[in-house]
Amino acid sequence: MLDRLHATILATLASTCLVEPCRALAPSGLLAAAGTAADTTTRVFIFAGQSNMVGADSRAQDIQLYAPFAGLDQPQERVKFSYCIGREDKAQSDGWTTLRPVHGMVGPELSFARRVAQHVDAPIAIVKVAAGGTTLCGDWNPDEPGGFKLYPLALQRVRAALAELDRAKTRHRVEGFMWHQGENDMFDDACRAAYARNLANFAAAWRRDLGLPELRFYIGELCTKTVWGMDHRVEMHALGEGQRAYVAGDPLARFVRTSHVGVEIGGDGGLHYHYGTLGQLEHGVNHADAYLDVVGKLPRDARPLKQWPYARGAKVKLYVLAGHRNMEGERSFVQDLAKIEAQGGLARDDARIAFKYSVGGGAKVSDGWEPLGPAGPYDTFGPELSFGAALVRASKEPIAIAKFTHGGSQIVDWTPEGSAAASRNLYPAFLEFVRASIRELEARGQAVELAGIVYHLGENDMAFAPYRRKAVANLAAIVAQSRKDLGLPTLRWIVSQQPPTVAKGLEAIDPTAELERLAAADPRLVHLKVFDLPGSESQLVITTPGIVALGERLAEACLERR
Repeated sequence: MLDRLHATILATLASTCLVEPCRALAPSGLLAAAGTAADTTTRVFIFAGQSNMVGADSRAQDIQLYAPFAGLDQPQERVKFSYCIGREDKAQSDGWTTLRPVHGMVGPELSFARRVAQHVDAPIAIVKVAAGGTTLCGDWNPDEPGGFKLYPLALQRVRAALAELDRAKTRHRVEGFMWHQGENDMFDDACRAAYARNLANFAAAWRRDLGLPELRFYIGELCTKTVWGMDHRVEMHALGEGQRAYVAGDPLARFVRTSHVGVEIGGDGGLHYHYGTLGQLEHGVNHADAYLDVVGKLPRDARPLKQWPYARGAKVKLYVLAGHRNMEGERSFVQDLAKIEAQGGLARDDARIAFKYSVGGGAKVSDGWEPLGPAGPYDTFGPELSFGAALVRASKEPIAIAKFTHGGSQIVDWTPEGSAAASRNLYPAFLEFVRASIRELEARGQAVELAGIVYHLGENDMAFAPYRRKAVANLAAIVAQSRKDLGLPTLRWIVSQQPPTVAKGLEAIDPTAELERLAAADPRLVHLKVFDLPGSESQLVITTPGIVALGERLAEACLERR
């Protein structure tokens, strides 16, 4: 009955141009229509998936802890929201309501809507159907829905929401389908093997059933930072390959990088399965940026180095900073710098130091060399700011900083051998990043000294016994091979280490003693124990004051034994 009603309304209103869900879209996904009429068209987005789309282990009251996302715990009055969230006990809106956290949970739609609204001058509406622990091959299967039968439920919710807009004579079009799911399919051999095929069938069914042949799909990458990203590395890799295979075959699909975002800190080892509050907020920004890029509205944060800071022919000391979530700066925010006495200047660009970076495993890459300054993807920064400032204060020698990080990686990803999850191997890209940095400086007429690789030991590895057991051996392999491949047998490595996670089953593995022995046998490897950093109250992660202090301590270590 609802299907017939929706079809009748569409047919009646099409001639008056009040609804536009079935019209052909331009390649960018934007309607070709111009003028104010297009600006008043409500952009409808569909959000669907499992627990990391629901917002599991998130808390709306924690939004205040993350300065760039302040205010997202409050209703967004200009954004319509229709939702059905959960499995047995569903939280459901009665038609359209105002976008806000549901039952105190944070979903990616909150930051997505604000980010899109900042750059698209049009009304926004979001329809969300998500339930944890569900599969594409079962619950979401459009042909033979099993389990909680989420495909027909979601289709009914979307159709009803669109019909309500039709009745209100609200001009609208469906702009995109945001999908984040797959963790549960990876546990079943058949589901895992068929994921790309099932995803293609899923997209085709939605396009058919909504009459939207050019509906765009945005496929969220699975989180590799949690315990599942470590314990089920091979299975998660297979799902990721399935996602990429589908996207490669569908010109209207986009792969959205999310493996580097924050995750909930919990459990005995400090690792969890879910993004939690911060990760959900960053997850939403990633989906928003993917959409904004498609429609040509993604802002470009230009940070040009207007004047090259070094005299031609001068020798420049190049420091390469590398590592995981804390070297990336997962929980250090520019807005919090003002709260740290005498550190407000770190938020300003320093044109005396040329800076280039690749963070999040390539999620954000600098446009060549930029002035040293905050450049993280979410108003975040790493120890490079205080590191560079401390070096400049202590010495007049020209320095440059190149930073290569991936917050969702483990140490095995950095080894020359890599792992069975080949798409996560970082060593080749890291090596080329270092080489390219040297070449680029030389091309500008500089003599370059690679003064050291500054690496912060993998935090997540310390929280999971199989990884912790191999962490220092893996690090030794990276150090040895990098020296060989770069042709620098005496290349200095400065390795900082925060306190290893304390948890049952981990105490027998002592990476600190192993690293001390490695450094004692290698005069060109400095082991820096940073066990007293401020802002380290939570397991694994270091917040703004600790990251600033870490940079200063790393600079001190680099200046010693010069």
